[in-house]
Amino acid sequence: MKNRFRKKAAGISIAAVVAFSVLGFGYNSITEAKNKKNEPTNVIMMVMDGTSAGATSLARWYKGEDLAMDEIVVGGVRTHSAESAITDSAPAATALATGYKSNDKVVGLLPALVNSPGVESVDPEDAYKPVANVLEGAKLLGKSTGIISTSEIQHATPAGFSSHVTHRSNYQDIAEQQVYQEIDVVLGGGKESLLPGEGRNSRVDGEDLTKVLDEKGYDFVETRDELLQSNSDKIWGSFAPSALAYDFDRQATSNQEPTLAEMTKKAIDTLSQDEDGFFLFVEGSKVDWAAHANDPIGIISDVLAFDDAVKEALEFAKKDGNTMVIAVSDHGNSGITMGNVNTNGNYPEIPVSAYIDPLKKATMTAEGALKQLNDDRSNLKEVAELYGLDNLTETEIEALKASKTLQADMTKMLAERANIGFSTGGHTGEDVFLYAFGPSKPYGLIDNTDIAKSMAAFLGFDLNGTTDKLFVNARESFEKKGYQTRIDVTDENNPVFIAEKQNSRIELPVNKNIAHVTQNKKSFTKTLDGVTVYNGKDFYVSEAALNMSK
Repeated sequence: MKNRFRKKAAGISIAAVVAFSVLGFGYNSITEAKNKKNEPTNVIMMVMDGTSAGATSLARWYKGEDLAMDEIVVGGVRTHSAESAITDSAPAATALATGYKSNDKVVGLLPALVNSPGVESVDPEDAYKPVANVLEGAKLLGKSTGIISTSEIQHATPAGFSSHVTHRSNYQDIAEQQVYQEIDVVLGGGKESLLPGEGRNSRVDGEDLTKVLDEKGYDFVETRDELLQSNSDKIWGSFAPSALAYDFDRQATSNQEPTLAEMTKKAIDTLSQDEDGFFLFVEGSKVDWAAHANDPIGIISDVLAFDDAVKEALEFAKKDGNTMVIAVSDHGNSGITMGNVNTNGNYPEIPVSAYIDPLKKATMTAEGALKQLNDDRSNLKEVAELYGLDNLTETEIEALKASKTLQADMTKMLAERANIGFSTGGHTGEDVFLYAFGPSKPYGLIDNTDIAKSMAAFLGFDLNGTTDKLFVNARESFEKKGYQTRIDVTDENNPVFIAEKQNSRIELPVNKNIAHVTQNKKSFTKTLDGVTVYNGKDFYVSEAALNMSK
């Protein structure tokens, strides 16, 4: 990272910002004033995955006071995908990051199927063509970049801001692209996908990406203390083989993982040293997981942890004066409500405490509590109490001991006690809240694709222009220059695009930002400004790769 130092923030008070907002002037004049002083622009994009309005309402009542997010709610977001009213996280992340809607499970690529009303159709020839994301655009401007997640860093939502694959489960390619994207700060889970091994998501290509990170000069950290003590300007934190723990579970054990707020603050402190500014993506991942499991404790745990991270982002943005903060859910999940069929006739009489007090008895989520369970379930009563299920009858205990779906039965039991309702174990299609702060922030009821466009415009680049620079069709482009091309699949896990002409040979390995070039019997390796993407049909390469071919 080059030319690192903090610039002095321009002297515009928060009171002035509020006054401009209240009077309806917006932020354009503020942004222009700062640009005249050559102040760097920053964006902190934050996603609380799978968080419906009912989840934030419940978390607020549980906390007993306003959330940090409450002061910056400015509108709502439509979340549908190119093919459905209810989106998967992969196309949702693609929309938020690239400005294009896509298909189920697809990350960072254009859709093949468009049938949602109002979504622009895509030329069949462009199906699954990669499109640039905001992080890539910021990187081309010389800004520092970072991604944070409490799931595996290769999970769908962080992947949407850092990779391009036909299926979100392809952690192999996602992990490799992230390593070669030259992202300055990467913090989360997913160490398993960096290494060969026997794990579910271990690398099958034999590559040890931690060695690549070492060669690239990263400080590779694996505990909270290592992260907080790092003074490097390039940090890769892998704090778990897969996902990190729920925040309540982290608090209840001797877990050495950092909180989402700590990761966010560390990333901001590191990235903000770059005089060119920065882009940071932050995800609170496991609200979505808890919603799928209909676990109100997991939902509350990680909504509150995410809100603490938002507080850190806002503290920086208010001092800096030229940072846009956006916080949003990518979609709803579970249809969570305060009130269920038990409250049909008496809901006006039920106090808040009737919903919250049963939940306050839990010290761990269902996932965390069940990790304490003995194989023979001999300590089931104690484990149930960790989840807030006290005073169980003998009938209830025996039913839980015999249960083949123990987690589901425990969450149903607690939800029943607290009169919490769930309509599904899947995603939902309602609009979600939009939270935003800072110059040129989006507001009103908008589409999820508008968020990517707002961020890019504020940072000062065009997403379509960035796509043109980073992703040209390799075969078509090289053959126009007289090259013969082929795809070498000798190593089926690492296909290589090869272009040959006379005394020149260019090799472009998939998922990497490098080109191996041989010209007149001299060989060298060039670093490109983007990763090479293979969608199963075509290779897409940086425009810079073509400039090596004369």
